[in-house]
Amino acid sequence: QVQLVESGGGLVQAGGSLRLSCAAASGRTFSSCAMGWFRQAPGKEREFVAAISRSGGSTGYAESVKGTFTISRDNAKNTVYLQMNSLKPEDTAVYYCAATPAPYDSRWYGRRESYDYWGQGTQVTVSS
Repeated sequence: QVQLVESGGGLVQAGGSLRLSCAAASGRTFSSCAMGWFRQAPGKEREFVAAISRSGGSTGYAESVKGTFTISRDNAKNTVYLQMNSLKPEDTAVYYCAATPAPYDSRWYGRRESYDYWGQGTQVTVSS
């Protein structure tokens, strides 16, 4: 079992930045999990945002956030981050982090069903 707690969400103006954090508390070693960030806007499906391998050496992004969002992790702190820059109103959503013990693979990291553990989410609202 992996417990994930997101933080760092809030209200920001368009063009601004936020950094989300996801802290893991679990019996399973955090560093043995690939991690992902997803988001869900009102009335829409939950969609992939970014993923990172166990070591942090490999990352993947949705096309919509490439160049503006950065995923990273600190295994010593059991935490994964999502730095979000140049935010737009369409980035408004509840952001979720997710974990899986499966090895990172670009063939599946964007699929919700690939992840076994989810946090409760943190709201990000971008005003125009």
